[in-house]
Amino acid sequence: MAESKHLFTSFQPEHYDVFIDINRANKTFAGKVTMKGNASTTTVGVHQKFLTIKSVTVNGLSVAFTDDPAAEAFRFDVPATGDNTVTITYNGPLTDTMMGIYPSYYEINGEKKELIGTQFETTSARQAFPCIDEPEAKATFDLAIKYDEHAGETTLANMPEVKCEDGVHYFATTKRMSSYLIAFAFGELQGKTTETKSGVKVGVFGTKAHAANELDFALDIAKRSIEFFEDFYQTPYPLPHSWQLALPDFSAGAMENWGLVTYREAYLLLDPDNTALRMKQLVATVIAHELAHQWFGDLVTMKWWDDIWLNESFANMMEYVAIDAIEPDWKIWEMFQTSEAVSALNRDATDGVQSVHVEVEDPAEIDSLFDGAIVYAKGSRMLVMVRALIGNDALRKGLKAYFDAHKYGNAKGADLWSALGAASGIDVGAIMHDWLEQPGYPVVSASVVDGKLTLSQQQFFIGDGKDIGRQWQIPLESNYSAAPQIMADKTIELGDYKELRAAAGKPFRLNVGNNSHFIVKYDQTLLDDILANVQDLTPIDEMQTLQDLRFLAEGHQVAYADLVPLLPSFAGATSTIANNALYSIAGSLRKFVDPDTEDEANLRQLFGKLTADQFKRLGMKPVAGEVQDDEMVRPTVADFAIFAKNEDAIAAAHELFTVSKDDPSTLPASVRPIVLASEVKNFGTQALFDQLLHDYVASSDPSYKSSIRAALTGTKDTEFGAQLIAKLEDAAVIKPQDLRAWYYGLLANNHTQQQAWDWLRGEWSWLEATVGGDMEFTTYITVTANAFRTHARLDEFKAFFEPKLDVPGLGREIQMDTKVIEARVALIDAEKDAVRAALR
Repeated sequence: MAESKHLFTSFQPEHYDVFIDINRANKTFAGKVTMKGNASTTTVGVHQKFLTIKSVTVNGLSVAFTDDPAAEAFRFDVPATGDNTVTITYNGPLTDTMMGIYPSYYEINGEKKELIGTQFETTSARQAFPCIDEPEAKATFDLAIKYDEHAGETTLANMPEVKCEDGVHYFATTKRMSSYLIAFAFGELQGKTTETKSGVKVGVFGTKAHAANELDFALDIAKRSIEFFEDFYQTPYPLPHSWQLALPDFSAGAMENWGLVTYREAYLLLDPDNTALRMKQLVATVIAHELAHQWFGDLVTMKWWDDIWLNESFANMMEYVAIDAIEPDWKIWEMFQTSEAVSALNRDATDGVQSVHVEVEDPAEIDSLFDGAIVYAKGSRMLVMVRALIGNDALRKGLKAYFDAHKYGNAKGADLWSALGAASGIDVGAIMHDWLEQPGYPVVSASVVDGKLTLSQQQFFIGDGKDIGRQWQIPLESNYSAAPQIMADKTIELGDYKELRAAAGKPFRLNVGNNSHFIVKYDQTLLDDILANVQDLTPIDEMQTLQDLRFLAEGHQVAYADLVPLLPSFAGATSTIANNALYSIAGSLRKFVDPDTEDEANLRQLFGKLTADQFKRLGMKPVAGEVQDDEMVRPTVADFAIFAKNEDAIAAAHELFTVSKDDPSTLPASVRPIVLASEVKNFGTQALFDQLLHDYVASSDPSYKSSIRAALTGTKDTEFGAQLIAKLEDAAVIKPQDLRAWYYGLLANNHTQQQAWDWLRGEWSWLEATVGGDMEFTTYITVTANAFRTHARLDEFKAFFEPKLDVPGLGREIQMDTKVIEARVALIDAEKDAVRAALR
């Protein structure tokens, strides 16, 4: 049930004194909160969830209160409007939901230990202390923490500790901030610290289960990211310190708590001597993302959750801007093109998808807003589009004005557009309105009609979609000067094509650089011209050409079968992103063939042709001093070569494993997942299964654990599949935070799909009780839909999930993912015969 109004309208807090006394042994805590602020009405509401409120006093006098469970609040009267001081005593439970105040579990040398941490976004600060738990209700906080402490423990919070008396840790008063950004943690931690050029203390902390050098990479990236942002934003970092903390149990990837950023261990700590570059890039971008938030999201916060895109889209863009600046040799924007761009284009093409900006009230629905492909990926593409349109100087000038105007306060999307518009002299808000408020994106058709080069825009759909005439102001980014900067009309004519082609001396192209959120459908004349000059394409051009063709095929606008003969033309590409696009198309052909059939054998032959020369060139083992692209392309080529049953590739993987069989963690991290997966599939034994599962539990290296999980879930043996299914509910083996990845690995495997699907349906109540309060919960529905491609599975999916359409937070995802499976099934029905013929 939605709240009738925000509680901030009845009480505007100015300052909190928060004392929390935590008993780990009993998994409980008791607390006292004194809240000073302004009452606008004589009846006040304060948020709480799972707490027992013991007493409420107003200005020193005890008052009665009533529970309001629908609003996750309790209400009481104050004697008069204006300044009031409210004191609340309460107690509550520690939970294992990874929300509120919760324990993380880990082991050192077989000894079980725990670390207490917090996760309050979106609406879980109310699980830790009564408060006005809304982003607009900014206040200052004095935090005091007591716990059953023993020697050797460390206590961290948003601000520096100022004293410890009688076992109580007192922390400095915070800046004005939203309740969801409060954080604290304590336990047996190790840490490393440094200092930025401007004097900000930077630290990285983790449990002692990790080697000390696993903190070094993150410390370096965090320090240099803060220095970059201070310069780019032209606004100082607002706090004395920036702590980065790895939690052994953490639902999301990371959380931007102001001054105490928390991370899943996999996204902060890494072995500097044996971690793949791709993983280093991922960890670096996650750190930069959270630190971008320290200004954009923390210093200035969205007024309400409908503008969550303001936080996430911006941080998603800035993580790439920052890492590109501090590690230019990484070519990090290629990672943006192969992850964020593809994710956004795929999700945003399904009819019914949410827009970037969505009205929302109910807490359960607020969590469902965090659609990574839309709020993060599409939103960041929108901002990349704006950056390309207005330029870096105007972007920086506009951001400084935005921070100056709204620091320690709140803002709406219009405030950002206004600041960027004033800085650039371009009406950014008018251009971006349709991208922000409308779901979907256009396909721009480029055609030669009666000799004229003509462009038209229409909404692009994968699957059934109702075209209601949506239009966008599209930054065309063409390589022909005849094309306007912005295409606002449905159709435009650029002039005589032959004259334009002769003057330009090169094929006509749109969205050069692939910064704008649309795809291009060239007619045969224009496409043939591009393909005839493929040697002139940059790696991003190659990637975009293939990527757009794949999306057009998914949307029934070109035939999938026509893509098959094009693939060998790109097989010699050496860039990471061109190979990524090539093998995305090749991999997508798998859905058209059934396992263990002649059609699959034909597909393996195609993969063999695509990979033969590349695998001979690259081999299985990394080479010292090789170029970055070779390091990053090798795992993809090797994976497809092994699927193609390339005997040399299988033998090379087996030889590498044999050398490291006593300690597979020492395998080169860049190819370790491929080597282990090949070993499990082609040489799997119970002994190998037991060894890898033991290593998974014992290891503290997230990268190695991920390699093991990918390998084991790829087994061809249903008996091994059954053994893994039996471990899914054993948190001592598979932590709840990692459960979805194990489930999806088994579900995406044809040999174990039935077992995994049966488990989900049979254990849904257990799953809901275990991770149902988590904002990632709906993604179990998403990954299930990603694995299904038959009419039978579609019917089963609908039969199981449609009765849950009315469950808060699940309905939109169920509707969306039903359409995703329907679209895939319809595409296979329409195209499978032609694709199979093309493979023959």
